[in-house]
Amino acid sequence: MHMAGWWALAGAGLAVTWTHAQQAAPDPPPTPPASEPGRVVESAPPASGQDAAGPGEAGDPRESGEPVRRRERPALAGPTSPAGYRDPFGLRGTHIFAPLDWPTPNERRLASGAPGPDYWQQQVDYRIDATLDAQARSISATAAITYHNNSPHRLTYLWMHLEQNLFKPDSIGALTTEPESRFGFRKGTHGGFDIAFVRAGGADLPMHVYDTMGRIDLPQPIEPGQRFRFEIAWSYTVPQMGADRTAVEEVEQGTIFEIAQWFPAVACYDDVNGWNTMGYLGQGEFYTNFGDYEVAITVPRSHIVVASGQLQNPEQVLTDEQHSRLREALASDETIVIRSAEEVGDPSSRPPGQGPLTWRFRSQGMRTFAWASSDAFIYDAAGLDVKGSRYAPNGRVLVQAAYPKEAVEVWSKAVQMARHSIGFNSILWHPYPYPTATNVNGTVGGMEYPGFVFCGGRRSERGLYGVTNHEFGHTWFPMMVNTDERRHAWMDEGFNSFINMYAGADYREPGGQPDRESARVGRGVPRANQQPIMTYPDSMRPGLLGPLAYSKTANGLFLLREFVLGHERFDRAFREYIARWAFKSPQPSDFFRTMEDVAGMDLSWFWRGWFYGTGTLDQAIAGVEQVTDADERAEGEQAWVYIDLANRSEMVMPVRLRVTLDDDSTRTIDLPVQIWAATNEWTAGFDPQGRSVTRVVIDPDHILPDADRSNNAWPHPEPEPEPRGPGRFRGRGGEGGRGGPSGSD
Repeated sequence: MHMAGWWALAGAGLAVTWTHAQQAAPDPPPTPPASEPGRVVESAPPASGQDAAGPGEAGDPRESGEPVRRRERPALAGPTSPAGYRDPFGLRGTHIFAPLDWPTPNERRLASGAPGPDYWQQQVDYRIDATLDAQARSISATAAITYHNNSPHRLTYLWMHLEQNLFKPDSIGALTTEPESRFGFRKGTHGGFDIAFVRAGGADLPMHVYDTMGRIDLPQPIEPGQRFRFEIAWSYTVPQMGADRTAVEEVEQGTIFEIAQWFPAVACYDDVNGWNTMGYLGQGEFYTNFGDYEVAITVPRSHIVVASGQLQNPEQVLTDEQHSRLREALASDETIVIRSAEEVGDPSSRPPGQGPLTWRFRSQGMRTFAWASSDAFIYDAAGLDVKGSRYAPNGRVLVQAAYPKEAVEVWSKAVQMARHSIGFNSILWHPYPYPTATNVNGTVGGMEYPGFVFCGGRRSERGLYGVTNHEFGHTWFPMMVNTDERRHAWMDEGFNSFINMYAGADYREPGGQPDRESARVGRGVPRANQQPIMTYPDSMRPGLLGPLAYSKTANGLFLLREFVLGHERFDRAFREYIARWAFKSPQPSDFFRTMEDVAGMDLSWFWRGWFYGTGTLDQAIAGVEQVTDADERAEGEQAWVYIDLANRSEMVMPVRLRVTLDDDSTRTIDLPVQIWAATNEWTAGFDPQGRSVTRVVIDPDHILPDADRSNNAWPHPEPEPEPRGPGRFRGRGGEGGRGGPSGSD
């Protein structure tokens, strides 16, 4: 018979789970130990080379394993000795438990982390007519842009993002990034926008161009509540590889154009930074306005086009049979082939006639628009029910995949992979909002846009699911929760990487749970030249974007869910954060405050240690004391066990101990993080009820990112786990998030 019981000692903040190997009588209630100095105790010897003394007590005679004179223990649990008290200002000038200095809350952004009654954000709507010249590999377009000034401010100019200017040889990004690298300038590229005109009401508007930004001076201010409409015309040559986000690839049956960052877009004006004018350097991504799009794309008749938003004229750009198949796909959970590999290159697979075709798309509530066009596309689709979807008619989402025959072996499963990822996250976190979800295979390793992603994997089913899961996971962050990626990459990459853990585990094994990767972050994140998660991505040192914005952030949320808060508490808070800020633009403090507000816990110590700091975690067992000789105990005194703990680095975490007794029963002891509020040394005591302790292990399940596990066990060191990198997402080339080997964004 198995027996387990919980008991707590309020004064010590101690929770204990007891697991016994055989049937046993109920335990009597614990009795506080006698506090007589000078009693003799026996201590089992520590492991060779392990510091068994309490911190600051070098040469403790307990190292010999012989009976020693026990130190006076004034209480069952508490600071081990005054020598361990924390500096009130902390190791680096700020106590880790001190409140964080977040922006003062107001009626726009509340102290609870929610948007307030005075919250506002701008809206920008686009009507674009574009033409792809496949032979010249160029795009020419015009746009009518409507700017909605929802702010309380008068605006006298507009700032524009001109992100194709990154691909000019003299751009700031080209001059500050390693040439031929992922985000660097590629030889032979002659990119950049050629702006034909900017005008309003028939009159030209001056635009002053500064690298990847342009300022339009307005003839009249845009007053609060007003709209301003203007037109712009431009053209550019599509780069062969543009910062791994837009590209052209030659395949056996044609050419694939992956088109993104392709139109001049109005920059964000918000309540925090005013105009957001940080330029596009390559590594830092995007912060844009929500808006509605009507886009007409004219391409060669042989091409298939897929894009953000819903296709408005399928009867004009698909054959009758393809149009019928597309309707069937929306109603089907199984994959329907719209254009097969055998049909690619067959003129009958395109509508009859001569000359180009114009594909028309419409979308609502999107932060940008991307598309792809190719004469080599195989085209698959299926439907997915998403209850509560914001824009999908009747909650039915059309899931699509477009890919060349080189990818057919694994991409024939791409639609079902996307259905799993989107469906899983829609149930666990928040409903997928868009009417379509399209995955495109080309040379871009992995990149996300609203309802539309590029995924480069072609060799491995596991790899393709990994990058598909990651890129569609970006629907939640930042496509729906519109974070400022150029400043806070962790708020989309890290949050997305976190939800990927659970969807990926479920795909591999239904109901499966993610690997406990947090334990590897301690050694997976580089020690030298470390930077905080909060560092702007364009200021991160080479090689740190993936470990910090992706892995460390994701594993921090994993720790919160699996160890600090628990599922119920964390899930309620995280879902509330998504719901509060869906189709709005939160700042970091809005996230931190929401999590504390809904979970009901002060997490300043966690945010400071994990997100704002660069410290490591090192929890240690400094020694174990126990009274085992009945002759040495006073009458009625019980054989209390004292476990001396130490926090030997900057970061703090709750403590979990697993204690094994001489009858093979075990106890799990959980201590709250508050034990470290005043000291780096803590003694936990408990009553073994006549048994002896044979082993104590700290963090027995390897959840914590402990940098030194050699001091995590008594009397024998905890064996080091096999080293593994912290990445979780597979794409072309293996594991990694953005900045990792796969090149997945």
